[in-house]
Amino acid sequence: QVQLVESGGGLVQAGVSLRLSCAASGGTFSSYAMGWFRQAPGKDREFVAGISRSGGSTSYADSVKGRFSISRDNAKKMVYLQMNTLKPEDTAVYYCAASSLALATTNSIQYGYWGQGTQVTVSS
Repeated sequence: QVQLVESGGGLVQAGVSLRLSCAASGGTFSSYAMGWFRQAPGKDREFVAGISRSGGSTSYADSVKGRFSISRDNAKKMVYLQMNTLKPEDTAVYYCAASSLALATTNSIQYGYWGQGTQVTVSS
């Protein structure tokens, strides 16, 4: 069983960059594909980015492709989300999640472990 703790959120202006971090403990981190999801007020939780167990395969939502980058460090049990050129529509609570599948999926049901979330607010 893995526990996840996100950090790095905050209030920023549009156009700047922010990096979210997710620290894992317990379990075997390299056994999990990892994903980042977000949920804006009044909206459903949506997939943002995912990375395979080894880090060799990544996937992104169309809305963040080219601006966001997901990476992981299995030795440190960390996963990161580098967010560039932030937009007000990126405002949401961002969640880190772990899936026992080898490859990340966009389906939140496939993720059995979730962090508590970190707020990202982008002002215009």
